[in-house]
Amino acid sequence: MTDVDYHPSTHPPLPPTTEDERLSWLRLLRSRRVGIATFYRLLADHGTGSAALEALPEIAAEAGVTNYEPFPEKAALAELRAGRKAGAQLICLGASAYPAALLDADDPPPMLWIHGDPAVLARPMIGMVGARNASSLGLRMARVMAGELAEAGFVVVSGLARGIDAAAHRGAVGTGTVAVMAGGTDVLYPAENADLAADIAKTGVRLSEMPMGQQPQARHFPRRNRIISALGQALVVVEAAARSGSLITARTALDQGREVLAVPGHPFDARASGCNMLNRDGAGLVRSAADVIEALPTSTPAKVLQCEFDLPASPPADQRAFRETARLHSEILNRLSPVPLAEDQLIRDLSRDSTRVSPAITRLELLGRIRRHAGGLLARAGGD
Repeated sequence: MTDVDYHPSTHPPLPPTTEDERLSWLRLLRSRRVGIATFYRLLADHGTGSAALEALPEIAAEAGVTNYEPFPEKAALAELRAGRKAGAQLICLGASAYPAALLDADDPPPMLWIHGDPAVLARPMIGMVGARNASSLGLRMARVMAGELAEAGFVVVSGLARGIDAAAHRGAVGTGTVAVMAGGTDVLYPAENADLAADIAKTGVRLSEMPMGQQPQARHFPRRNRIISALGQALVVVEAAARSGSLITARTALDQGREVLAVPGHPFDARASGCNMLNRDGAGLVRSAADVIEALPTSTPAKVLQCEFDLPASPPADQRAFRETARLHSEILNRLSPVPLAEDQLIRDLSRDSTRVSPAITRLELLGRIRRHAGGLLARAGGD
């Protein structure tokens, strides 16, 4: 089963209106070899989840997959029961509670499990990520900046990991923060953040696209991160090494059209090298919540906030180069599909200098957005 170039933001599917259809959505999404892109294509082709499920074995047979069976109804019902028992809600794309910002992702989750108050997801949000082994100053910076953003009316979004994530949540938990989880919302990982996770659900939201009870695995974290970056109007990186998941999240944020901002650090501190690289390449340099708010595309009125950190003054970084990179990434991805295309043909179609396109292609390969095939052929990586 292969994907076509279909995105739900073009023609968002209507959310299921009955429990039976919601169950069909869940079964379709959890079925073997059905990724997010295929899920949306099947809904577009067949109109409803139940019709898509009925057609799935025949589609699989045409693709050479024999004895195919969709995700069992019994297993889907068990997941729904587990969600209710844990006090979680299942919201579907198209529903009023579903955060519209996620439609800017290439593959918005069709369904989300949430613990907490869904109204929080309608408020303006800022993403904040950084190192797990953060410095004391970095942790303090994240906590204070998150608190200031919360005081100004923003919801801080992060990943509930140890280090910067946990500090950001603690700074904003009083007014509501969003924790995007790599496993099920009922799996509190790491265990040291269990009390924090419980507090987050009281005033904010824990959410995940993963099934209830799912233990987080390494491959789940990049998918979690694209939700963090899509939810926020901007993404703030507080501390990050030169090769880190936070930098991949920053690149994803660029592809989603988000502002990318970074807190500078000492040149000798490896934990700040990634942030310094982002600043060098044009990401907005921020020293306080006031800098973050000022950098937003449409600034939200807020009182002037003073950060307690006395960092050296620096002129605002030029973000034109960063935005141009984001545009080039989007142009490349829009030209590609799952069907391989010759690299030289792609460059001709873009009418761009190969010295600029080739490095961008390499970067998108490293991010897993492009697959390279034999003979110099490129294809857009699918969600399956």
